Amino acid sequence: MVSDTLDIQISKAATSRLSTINFENLVFGKSFSDHMLVADYADGQWQNFQILPYGEMMMSPAMSVLHYGQTFFEGLKAYKLADGRVSIFRPNKNAERFNKSAERLCMPQLPEDLFIQSIAALVEVDQQFIPNKANHSLYIRPFMFATEAALGVHPSSTYRFCVLTCPVGPFFSKNLKVKVETEFSRACDGGFGFAKAAGNYAGSMLPAKKAAEEGFDQLIWTDSREHVYVEELGAANIVFVIDGKMVTPSTRDTILKGVTRDSILALARSWNVPVEERRVAVTEVLEGIKNGKLTEAFGVGTAATITSIVEIGFNGEIFALPNPAKGEFAPKLRRVLDDIKYGRTEDLNNWNYIV
Repeated sequence: MVSDTLDIQISKAATSRLSTINFENLVFGKSFSDHMLVADYADGQWQNFQILPYGEMMMSPAMSVLHYGQTFFEGLKAYKLADGRVSIFRPNKNAERFNKSAERLCMPQLPEDLFIQSIAALVEVDQQFIPNKANHSLYIRPFMFATEAALGVHPSSTYRFCVLTCPVGPFFSKNLKVKVETEFSRACDGGFGFAKAAGNYAGSMLPAKKAAEEGFDQLIWTDSREHVYVEELGAANIVFVIDGKMVTPSTRDTILKGVTRDSILALARSWNVPVEERRVAVTEVLEGIKNGKLTEAFGVGTAATITSIVEIGFNGEIFALPNPAKGEFAPKLRRVLDDIKYGRTEDLNNWNYIV
């Protein structure tokens, strides 16, 4: 392992691309900052932490990741605080989930302090790319992939850790129309749906494409055995407000343990709002809409933040939800969480990591 004090070599880009980015029209994940961080795992240890100009990497056509899919990622954000400082929101939670993904995919873990130090160093170098604008931030994409150039189904002997950053605006520009998926499955019991493995997303693209052709923005994934229980949206966890309670599917090996999900549940509990983490049947959701007991539904995630759902499609029928603008919980959660992230209110939970 590397020492507790992380030594990162920094090579600055000769020319910045800052002036080429249209901060008034940011397309999510399309504009990249000047630099990236890379580190390599070999001989049983992480080494060669470097911040380099953003650019292409050399790779062998026999590289293990291309054939056997050992790769996963994380997503978190950095914000410009009201007092001018820069913070990263809850990177310790992403570090924790990063290592759970690594363990499940038989890849080396990265000590949490090194994960956080690496990201903080890169954000500090490229902090001028953080938009100073409401609902905007610097999206951070850490990822790891297998690099051994050899064929054969076995864990790679070498890996690369890399971090990219992108200035971004809102991921969703409108409220969502979603479809309950009853044919395809995102994850199965005993699989790795709880990990942010690239394969999870590859398998979701065809059903998501079919749903988009029907006019839906996202899918509500259901359990793979019976398609009876709600699991999550394609790009976020999902929360319902039923009888004044915040209800969300309990995390299991088929559901991502979202950082935004954890944050809003903590806020709700601090306000003495009843919170239930449990199995949620599709029939319960649809009946709740019909009888008026289900008053809100929204996606929660790092990219999605908190985005309200206005329609749910199921077996060819559309179920309309109440006007999100009149919602009691989603607007308040969005406002309070933003106030914390942007430093407009006291950070009582110490969620902001100051760079």
